[in-house]
Amino acid sequence: MSDVRQHAEEIREQFSEHLDVTVDEVEQRLDNLVNEYRVPLEEARRSVVSHYLDEAGLDRDEIRSGGGGSEQVSVEDVDEDEQWLSLTAKVVDLWEPRSDAVGQVGLLGDETGTIKFTKWADSDLPELEEGAVYHLGNLVSDEYQGNYSVKLNRTTTVAEADEDIEVGDDTAEVEGALVDIQSGSGLIKRCPAEDCTRVLQNGRCSEHGEVEGEFDLRIKGVLDDGLEVHEVIFDKEATEEFTGIGLQEAQDMAMDALDTTVVAEEMREKTLGRYYRVSGPTMGRYLLADEVETLAGPTDAEDVLIKARSI
Repeated sequence: MSDVRQHAEEIREQFSEHLDVTVDEVEQRLDNLVNEYRVPLEEARRSVVSHYLDEAGLDRDEIRSGGGGSEQVSVEDVDEDEQWLSLTAKVVDLWEPRSDAVGQVGLLGDETGTIKFTKWADSDLPELEEGAVYHLGNLVSDEYQGNYSVKLNRTTTVAEADEDIEVGDDTAEVEGALVDIQSGSGLIKRCPAEDCTRVLQNGRCSEHGEVEGEFDLRIKGVLDDGLEVHEVIFDKEATEEFTGIGLQEAQDMAMDALDTTVVAEEMREKTLGRYYRVSGPTMGRYLLADEVETLAGPTDAEDVLIKARSI
């Protein structure tokens, strides 16, 4: 089976409950984009999916990304964007939505930790009550600065559970030398669309296509404690405090050099090879930096650089 045919079958399955469309019709659209207009296959797939979303009057998070059921997981296992999943979790906290499009927003938790949730206003789902435990099916995950959340949409199932859950503490603390600041750090641009925070790649959002992005700061760092490495995410506020470089200063640096990569290089100069203690919540394999303390640990610059190059 060709790659185009396989993608066509997956797209047909995604829309099987919403549109009367055949695999051959989907394949023809894909084939036209890929072979006539030389559009990369993944981008062609996104274009075709967008076409059928418009035709069906659906939002992207109302269809499965692959075709197949949602997997029952724990909060700590949510470490992938646009993953369809099911959770049994307790409503730990609720707060006021900042958008009319959002019906409820708050925090879900299980034995492994907590995660933010958003329930869309037009989802026609029951109100979740603080302190109650629910079996939630057909959730879709989202990612922002290494922080994962889940969304409840019109396909989500909600059933109150006759049980209680002791919510676990997902905070952690690590110490070590900062041996790498990874690609995608420094001055970045994010999609400005409502409720989309994806980092742009060459001016494109994977969901919304070419957009005029909004500047942001981020560090994706690697701490080495001598036994293992830990991936640490610094959001805008943490990055500014950690490096002393503010968003406007970063934009000015990039404009002067006509190159955004100079910001990450300056951050590397200020921080790489030094020892830190970092604490904050964990989301999948990432630790989100809430507090950072500089330590007076020994620094072998050559050893640090060797480790950095090996990552």
